Amino acid sequence: MRIATYTRISTDEDHQPYSLSAQAERLASYIKSQPGWELGHQFTDQMSGATLERPGLQSALSEAKAKRFDLLLVYRVDRLSRSVRGLAQILEELDHAGVAFRSATEPFDTATPGGRMFVQMLGVFAEFERATIVERVIAGMERKAATGAWPGGYRPFGYEPDPASGFLIVKEEEAPLVQMMFPWYVGERVGSQEIANRLNERGHRTKSGKRWNHPAVLTVLANRVYVGEIFYRGSHHPAPHPHLVDTKLFDAAQRILKQRGEDVSLRRSNSSEYLLTGLVFCERCGKRFVGASARGNKYEYLYYVCYSRHRYGPDACDQERLPAPELEDQILKRLAALLSDHEILQNALDRWVESSRQQRPRLDKELAVIDRKRQKTEQALDRYFAAFEAGTLRQSACASRIESLATELDALTGRRTELSAEMQADSIQLPEPAELARLKTDALQALGRGPLPQRKALMQSLIAEIRVQDRSRVTPVFRVPVFAPPEGLVGAAGIEPATSCL
Repeated sequence: MRIATYTRISTDEDHQPYSLSAQAERLASYIKSQPGWELGHQFTDQMSGATLERPGLQSALSEAKAKRFDLLLVYRVDRLSRSVRGLAQILEELDHAGVAFRSATEPFDTATPGGRMFVQMLGVFAEFERATIVERVIAGMERKAATGAWPGGYRPFGYEPDPASGFLIVKEEEAPLVQMMFPWYVGERVGSQEIANRLNERGHRTKSGKRWNHPAVLTVLANRVYVGEIFYRGSHHPAPHPHLVDTKLFDAAQRILKQRGEDVSLRRSNSSEYLLTGLVFCERCGKRFVGASARGNKYEYLYYVCYSRHRYGPDACDQERLPAPELEDQILKRLAALLSDHEILQNALDRWVESSRQQRPRLDKELAVIDRKRQKTEQALDRYFAAFEAGTLRQSACASRIESLATELDALTGRRTELSAEMQADSIQLPEPAELARLKTDALQALGRGPLPQRKALMQSLIAEIRVQDRSRVTPVFRVPVFAPPEGLVGAAGIEPATSCL
């Protein structure tokens, strides 16, 4: 008789008496004790018995339908399934395939009515046992969360559970990144995708070692763990772990998340034909302006309209519409005036130097993180090179990984250079007026021609936001990429247009 065995161990069963190897050994001994039995196939899974979508089980059922074995042997019935319905379905499929079923530790014969009833009873007990285990685990995790301890699961970025106390502790390599994301999002109004781009460009990766994307950034921005709370099963519990984000800053981020979450057209990456998409901000209702158009007898007129008014009418917000060509033209004129004003730029530089001094502790932390990551990356590359030179690793097996590590090392090195420049802010001097004039000419020429996506990208790099109180009071806040930008914003210089950072 051709025998196939099935073994299973679930990752959520911490105190299982028999491992996969122990089950396999006992099944092999049982097969040897039966005359005429021969082991032909072995199937195994490391998954919960609550589901039938297990690779090993599905392979066993497929092989049974193909008549490749005569009997499926398990150590216990609950290894096959922990639900009565699932067990009945498996036995039915085996019966249709003409394959017998047996447990090595539970005597029954599925060929008789009594044997089938006995199997069903074992399935009931297995399902009851699983439900009891789940209930006990959930109750234990709820008790842990209520005391502020980490209940388990995927750890939040920036923290790791302390094995001794069960509470979260700060992960020094990740925490500075969290403390950068919130000021970017709230202070500079940078979108989640742009934050991901900045992190990737600087060589940072997620806790799983992957590149950042906007869902990963949004997960961080919405997680209340950074203000000292633990979430479990619909409830937040106060926890004693250190805060990574100030409560006011976190609340401001949540308001922006709510505002931007209503409509994808509010995102900076919107590909509409409006040059200032995502930059114009209504001070009356807090929403962004979106592009809109009206058609006359001969021409089409383009406007920027507050999202609340555009979506819900003037009762929601009575903000005026702004003609798109006139607004864009005025912004370009203000930008040209800014780049010609040596005094205001010097004032902004002085503010940036002072801001850099205040942020020196945070810069030191990020620099330490960068240095540790560079060291790890260099060590990984050395190991690959050593294995390749020793002939123990083929080029085809390591080429892509070496390329990835080299790219990551380049990004980390570039970010280290930026940090070093920021930490030497005192030595930075404003370019001479002639050089500023050249920069102004280059910027305005680039904005006057070229593909729309490139022009929009340039505008978003030069402008932090445009605040609109009404048609006669529009305040642009500029960014001038003359120097490496510091983290955070520099306040308005007292006249407009002001620079947000340099």
